[in-house]
Amino acid sequence: MNIAVSKPKLGKDSKAFLAKKHHMLIDGKWVEAKSGKTFEVEDPATQEIIAHVPAGDKADIDLAVKAARKAFETGPWSRISPADRSKLVWKLGDLLEKHADEFAEIEALDNGKPVTNARRDDVGGSINMFRYMAGWSTRLVGETIPVSSPGNWHAYTLRQPVGVVGQIIPWNFPLMMAAWKLAPALAAGCTIILKPAEQTPLSALRFGELLAEAGIPDGVVNIVTGFGETAGAALANHPDVDKVAFTGSTEVGKLIVQAAAGNLKRVSLELGGKSPAIVFPDADLDHAIGGVADAIFYNQGQCCTAGSRLFAHKSVYDKVVEGMVNKAGKIKVGHGLDPSVQLGPLVSKEQHSKVQGFIESGRKEGVKVETGGGVVGNQARARYLRRTSSRRRSSGMGNKCRQRALKRQVRTGLNWDTYSRTSARVCESSDCVSAQVLLSHLSADSIRVWIC
Repeated sequence: MNIAVSKPKLGKDSKAFLAKKHHMLIDGKWVEAKSGKTFEVEDPATQEIIAHVPAGDKADIDLAVKAARKAFETGPWSRISPADRSKLVWKLGDLLEKHADEFAEIEALDNGKPVTNARRDDVGGSINMFRYMAGWSTRLVGETIPVSSPGNWHAYTLRQPVGVVGQIIPWNFPLMMAAWKLAPALAAGCTIILKPAEQTPLSALRFGELLAEAGIPDGVVNIVTGFGETAGAALANHPDVDKVAFTGSTEVGKLIVQAAAGNLKRVSLELGGKSPAIVFPDADLDHAIGGVADAIFYNQGQCCTAGSRLFAHKSVYDKVVEGMVNKAGKIKVGHGLDPSVQLGPLVSKEQHSKVQGFIESGRKEGVKVETGGGVVGNQARARYLRRTSSRRRSSGMGNKCRQRALKRQVRTGLNWDTYSRTSARVCESSDCVSAQVLLSHLSADSIRVWIC
């Protein structure tokens, strides 16, 4: 195993940003929390404190919602043309591109992910999202509807912005999840309160500095840092928020739905993550092994769509598992700022402990750990987990590890022989977000396996 856990140097722009005193963005002003409280932000690779940010709560959410409502109802944002709105959203993509290396370093330091991936995928994907959504500003149109009833009628639909939107984003792709939520809401003409994950707030705060530079009016985007049970709950419960968009755990998603019932606000949720990777007997095994390895080890396995459940046909199962083990052993582990590193640390002590708990639970239920399963480096401080692949000796083993949403680099494996049995096993988890199917010839049976 190739391990490099020393901390590489930051660029000057990233250093300058980290050296600042960090504030929240409310109504175009950078402010402290009303309580004056802050919380620490860690580098997950070293547990070094890299920043202190405001611990916003209900009082700060109230101010942010008030600012967003004013901007939506009476501010210049309410009068701007769709074409001009499109230009502003596009400008945000241009500014991200201008500062791409800095944002990649901030993501690698704050989240732990490899900086190469952050630059290519997180930052690159965010740039593309703003540019793509900019085009929708002028394409959100209604339609006229023919009416057959007697009389003279003029029936039509008109698409209008929802209003004030609360956006709560996760820690696994902090910048890109912010872009996925901000870009369409801005293109539609909404105003926003963004609540980044407490583990990874830095890229959202840095992005907030680009808003004024792009020409986004005050109050259109407000950024409140804080904890889920305080700032997040206050945002979901707020009676003057028209919609909440959330990406995260199924458990929290249920709480948000309950909170939204107070004023019947609209809700969009992306939850869970216990997705299957299904290998058919005719699959190109070199391609399949690479695909299933990337599906679980990319971003330390911290993806909603991570293929953490492997189903390989019994005729190829042993070869697939062996190939996975070999791939895992060649992955370079280390600090995300090292451009040669392929796998960084887990994002927090809490997530690291959860993963170890699931692995131990699987062992007790009879699951065989083929590779990994332990920590890398200093046992007391390490958040590096050895890439873990396991196989179940029978279908009833490893239920907890197999069925619970677990966005980490741990995969359980099971062989299969018939399409119908495989389909039932694929669908036994309620946390599926996607499915990966690897085969050479598409058939009706293969489609049925993953559409469940």
